[in-house]
Amino acid sequence: MSNRSTRSGTGFQLERILLPIGISFFTFTQIAYLVDAYQGKARESNPVHYLLFVSYFPHLIAGPILHHSEMMPQFADRRTYRFDVTNFGIGAAFFFIGLLKKVVLADGVQPFVAPVFEADPSYRLTFLEAWLGALAYAMQLYFDFSGYSDMAIGLSKMFNIDLPLNFNSPYKAHNIVEFWRRWHMTLSRFLRDYLYVPLGGNRHGRPRRYANLMATMLLGGLWHGAGWNFVIWGGLHGVYLACNYAWQGFRVNVLGHDLERHTVPGRVAATALTFLSVVLAWVFFRATSLSAALNILQGMAGLHGVVLPEEWQAALAIDRAAAVAGMPFGYLEAFGGTRQIVWVATLLAIGWGLPNSQQIVGWLRTSVVARAVPYVAQSRSWCMLGALSVLISLLAVINGSRGVSEFIYFNF
Repeated sequence: MSNRSTRSGTGFQLERILLPIGISFFTFTQIAYLVDAYQGKARESNPVHYLLFVSYFPHLIAGPILHHSEMMPQFADRRTYRFDVTNFGIGAAFFFIGLLKKVVLADGVQPFVAPVFEADPSYRLTFLEAWLGALAYAMQLYFDFSGYSDMAIGLSKMFNIDLPLNFNSPYKAHNIVEFWRRWHMTLSRFLRDYLYVPLGGNRHGRPRRYANLMATMLLGGLWHGAGWNFVIWGGLHGVYLACNYAWQGFRVNVLGHDLERHTVPGRVAATALTFLSVVLAWVFFRATSLSAALNILQGMAGLHGVVLPEEWQAALAIDRAAAVAGMPFGYLEAFGGTRQIVWVATLLAIGWGLPNSQQIVGWLRTSVVARAVPYVAQSRSWCMLGALSVLISLLAVINGSRGVSEFIYFNF
């Protein structure tokens, strides 16, 4: 900074601001508490319980977002402070399932995401590159975030504290409204109770309802980051929700259809359309800039051609020089080959075809309480499954120790 700028007072330079880890999560919990206290809904006055509620460590890094009505009664219950072997076992099951999701599944597909979303702007991503990169990120984000939420729920359960569930197989949703009832459920609840409903909700006609949805989702996008990419992501989901409610009204009032009745092909088509819409929005959520997002979307639309994996090109004897000269089939730069296809296909199969964490742990809890399975045999089976999960997770950590493990929600 020059002496002249110092004397004139124009030489100020803002350094990078360092914010506390998890600031958004404990800020939201306090906003909810203050609003409810102002409205007379929160009556907890014990400062120890309040401080514990705000600083309760399992949820601070990646949620879920807590509500005082769920947590305060548990802190006041004396049974919470006694060791419970059943709760410890259920918590451990949740924790290790979450750990497996994070270090094996999310970190496993991670290497295929950055080459697409951080590609050189001059490189035109092709159809296969763009779609597989977008799908890889959709699965990485889900298993990363849901894995951390499972670990938080499990760790808390070991202390006899029940945290709210945060994910319920969101990619199985049949429409975008259902998706938001399954994805980051505690954020959806906060946005509904403290933004959408106070704005008027659906109480003042359809146009006002759609405007409230748009405003809520735009603010939800800004919660994730102060950038145009997040604003567009939130705006897209606002449009999705408005279209979903408009379509439901059209089906009931014009076509006379029962919303609860779906054919199997209809459910499959609805799930696929919902998932593809979510993936398109994720492009803006992950892209480093608007130009990068548009490059990926153009590739997904096939505007930059279709590229086959290099090993497939060799099998088809496609000439490299001709490909570089402008043929529709060329050599990939941002593509992991057959290995990437296997990873994406496997994670899609897991997300759509297997039970989620709470379903698995719920079966465990039912079998323990009801003794549906002989206790010794059941205990051995779950111990072996738990040991296998831990072993796979440790091997994944050791194998990836030389790389960088992304923590996606660290910045939110």
